[in-house]
Amino acid sequence: MLPIKPPSWIDDFKTFIMRGNVVDLAVGIIIGAAFTGVVGSLVKDVINPVIGLLTGGVDFSNVFISLNGAHYATLEEAKKAAAPTMNVGLFLNAIIQFLIVSFSVFWLVRVLTHLKVRDGAAPPPTPSEALLTEIRDLLKAQSGSK
Repeated sequence: MLPIKPPSWIDDFKTFIMRGNVVDLAVGIIIGAAFTGVVGSLVKDVINPVIGLLTGGVDFSNVFISLNGAHYATLEEAKKAAAPTMNVGLFLNAIIQFLIVSFSVFWLVRVLTHLKVRDGAAPPPTPSEALLTEIRDLLKAQSGSK
């Protein structure tokens, strides 16, 4: 029986997937999805009721425009009737969620940048920077010896 040789791209894929950046990206996406769920709940369950209280009971999730001209008391009724609707309130909820997520990411990046600056350690030179520094030093040594 002949041994089955796997395609060569499998080794390339294993190398690619095990890079630190890919794993970090995957972790970031998973945490981002969980964070988005938390922010969605914050907007829907905490912020919108407060805004509704301040605006006299307006529920953003039921702010919509029926495009067929009929009147529906709730968005759910319009959906049951298969009426085309422009869901302005749901769009406002999405904007509020976006603003909260972007504000949180802004502060996270700001704190991480601040911590990195305080670290004080300069990043190690890239191989090209090290090579250019070596060439510069050699040129200085040659011009100084003449």
